[in-house]
Amino acid sequence: MITDADIKRINELYHKSKSEGLTPEEKQEQVKLREAYIESVRANMRSQLNNIDVKRPDGSIVSLKEQAAQNLAKKKKHAN
Repeated sequence: MITDADIKRINELYHKSKSEGLTPEEKQEQVKLREAYIESVRANMRSQLNNIDVKRPDGSIVSLKEQAAQNLAKKKKHAN
């Protein structure tokens, strides 16, 4: 999980890269921190999307996750 300290360090490395450049070790650290940050954002987005319900035109309610799985199954069926 990404912490406030990690975000602060990402920003510090960004500003240092613009002003004076980074050492190879700092570049590696920056890459790892950015990857962790991106994965954290993606996981948060997936979690939020999985908790959304959709009301269909027929009045039934289905979770967005379930509807996406059904749509994917339909696309696979039509592709064959």
